[in-house]
Amino acid sequence: MSPLYLKGLLLIFSLMTTLWVISVILKNVSIVDMFWGMGFVIVNTFYFLNTETTLSKIILFILVTLWGLRLSIYLAWRNIGKPEDFRYQEFRKKYGDKNYWWISYFQTFLLQGILMGIISLPLLGVNLYATSKSLTVLDYLGIVIWIIGFVFEAGGDMQLVRFKKDKSNKGKVLDKGFWRYTRHPNYFGDAAVWWGFGLLCLSVGSYWLVAGSVIMTLLIIKVSGVVLLEKTLKDQKPEYRDYIQKTSSFLPWFPKNL
Repeated sequence: MSPLYLKGLLLIFSLMTTLWVISVILKNVSIVDMFWGMGFVIVNTFYFLNTETTLSKIILFILVTLWGLRLSIYLAWRNIGKPEDFRYQEFRKKYGDKNYWWISYFQTFLLQGILMGIISLPLLGVNLYATSKSLTVLDYLGIVIWIIGFVFEAGGDMQLVRFKKDKSNKGKVLDKGFWRYTRHPNYFGDAAVWWGFGLLCLSVGSYWLVAGSVIMTLLIIKVSGVVLLEKTLKDQKPEYRDYIQKTSSFLPWFPKNL
């Protein structure tokens, strides 16, 4: 295992432990969600500063920073000043305040630290193995995929914010803009961003480290993203079942005519 990766893991767990202490003081575990994007910016910056600079590393640094900062700023804007997320409130009720303060470290902060260490593998691959001063076809393809993903993720979030601001839309389903072509443009965009990083990693000949992009995609689709959200929306919004019938679940596609 690379010494640089071990140092990166130590950095991640130090950050997560510090964040956990802050969450205990604030009695708000939700701050971990705001840190998710920023965590990748920090660890990638660490890799970047501790390896020799190449063009593909500079490009990766810019792309990771843009993605991570936007995500963290957006989530901070959405959550600061609001109560703790309902998921963590349920855990707090389940385990009780006397226990949840330490359970939350293992259940949330340590777990997310482990996931961050695994998912960040493509970033490690580019920083460790990129030596060429020129870009390959895979680099260019990765940049294009990243741009598509970033536009879908940021655009989807922006459209959802505007939709929710209109009180007349309460209980309705957003099916315009990016949401016309996929039920989860922000999740699709997030996955595409990480496949952009994965292609940059493949370009430098680091194949197994692309596992980070695979894990991120599986988490989005099967664990914490699409499946979890759709269970909730089916119950909250009756119109959502019709939306499911005509709109692609994940990959953007033209809606069906029912």
